[in-house]
This record gives sequence, structure tokens and C-alpha cells, in this order.
Amino acid sequence: MKDQLEELLRLIGSGCMSEEEIARIAGEAAQAYADPAAFLAANPDINYDDNFPIPLGEWVVVGSLPETVLFQADDYQQLFERIVSSFGPQVSFVLKAKQLAKTEPLKALNRIQVQLSSLYPEKGGYVLVDFSEPLDDELQAVLVYSCDVERVMQLAVEVGIYAAPALDALKAELEAE
Repeated sequence: MKDQLEELLRLIGSGCMSEEEIARIAGEAAQAYADPAAFLAANPDINYDDNFPIPLGEWVVVGSLPETVLFQADDYQQLFERIVSSFGPQVSFVLKAKQLAKTEPLKALNRIQVQLSSLYPEKGGYVLVDFSEPLDDELQAVLVYSCDVERVMQLAVEVGIYAAPALDALKAELEAE
């Protein structure tokens, strides 16, 4: 499982995490998945209990991701602001966060996805991917190169972490209503 977690972290990290950091997180998460009680006993400072809606290993992964990799927000305007700031001033965005202020979720997410698709054309742009179960925020996502989405989905299934392209997931959710 550690190898799958490392590959997943590498793909969702898009170069924002060092190999050492990826190996450390994957190692800790694999231990937490394999023996949660032993992991908690060895790490008494970890604030986790059985009431959490995700397994301890997944909680270790999500809690270890830097804010330049895991984007959490309560609305799409805030989510986009966090994504933009993660790229820094050297990357210019046509879309501005304030343009999303009074926009319905599907339109806002579509605009974000169009903007992300135009970045890093060598990799086919980025896809915003819902990742894991949000605990404190409405939205929780990572950016994945378009060319890596299929593999990320496969790895997420293998390790048991929910992941879905955000735009597709929202469309499916709205169609189900």
C-alpha cells in the first residue's frame, strides 16, 4: 500500500512536495491503515477518534498535505482564491475570484475548470479533483494534471480514498436531485 500511496501523493502533489515528504506521509499512512491502534499509541499527539468519517490512514494523508496541494473552502470563490495563491504571482489567471461571488455552483466550478485546463498545456492542463471527505469545509480538492486523472482515480480506489473530478461529481449530484 505504501507504494500506491507514494504514487498517489506524487500525482496529486504536482511537484509541490519533496520525495522525502511523500515517502514520510505514505509510510505513516500505511502504518495507520495497517494497525490504527499501534499507530495511535506510538503517536499520542494525534487528534483522531473513531467518530471521524474516514479511516485513520486517510486522515493521516489528508492532514499531512500542504495547503499548496489540498484546497479547502466553504465556497468556490474562496477555493479559487486559494488555488490562485498557491501558484504565486508568476502565474496570471484570466478569471478573478470576485467574478465567482454571486455565481451558482455549477457555473462557478465550470469557470474554474476552464481556467485550470488552460494552465500547463504540456500536461493537458489541470483538473480539479474532489479528494477525501471534507471534515471542516464544504469543499476539499486537489489539482491533478489532465494526463494523470485516470491513474489518480485508479489509485484512489486501490487505497480507498474518495476522489472524483469535481465538475463531473457536481453535475452528477445535480442530476440526481
